[in-house]
Amino acid sequence: MKKLYIHYGVAGILRLFIEKIISMLVYPGSKIIRRPFECRGRRYIKFGSGFTTGRYCRIEAHNYSGEDVTLIIGNNCQINDSVHIASAQKVIIGDNVLIASRVFITDLSHGCYTGKLQSPVDSIVSERPLVTIPVTIADNVWLGEGVVILPGVSLGENCIVGANSVVTKSYPNDVIIAGNPARIIKKYDATQGVWERPINQ
Repeated sequence: MKKLYIHYGVAGILRLFIEKIISMLVYPGSKIIRRPFECRGRRYIKFGSGFTTGRYCRIEAHNYSGEDVTLIIGNNCQINDSVHIASAQKVIIGDNVLIASRVFITDLSHGCYTGKLQSPVDSIVSERPLVTIPVTIADNVWLGEGVVILPGVSLGENCIVGANSVVTKSYPNDVIIAGNPARIIKKYDATQGVWERPINQ
């Protein structure tokens, strides 16, 4: 209690208590949902137990794919302030995932810009058909501040994504990626128990 007082003060502790009660009533099984919190299309979202959020988060799920659930959030996931997650086909976030503030994750985009059926340049952007590709973030992944995860990305277990990275393609287990576009900067060597830079870097 002393640590809470030092960190939050009396008003902060009271606010946490109120938010905890509201969280238990509105989102059963969650740890704490800090408000303001915006949840759109809740019927298409499956929340795991122990879910925690910061303030000003926006989570939205649409049913463009015909799936009953298009956004799955695993157990003991923590997202911090101003995180935006948008799903239209399928976004899966595994267990024990830590997401820093101002992170954006989506499986959709307005229009198509590759292949044969590309969106005309003079078409109105907001009226272009949505194109979706599923996103998967495996267990125990850590997304740093300001990360962007784009459609079609799959991140393996234990991945770490550096702050302000833009992830445009998939990566395997046990790597650290960073940059715009993101690339592997370290891999975990289980035999030595250390993170090492790839040989070609």
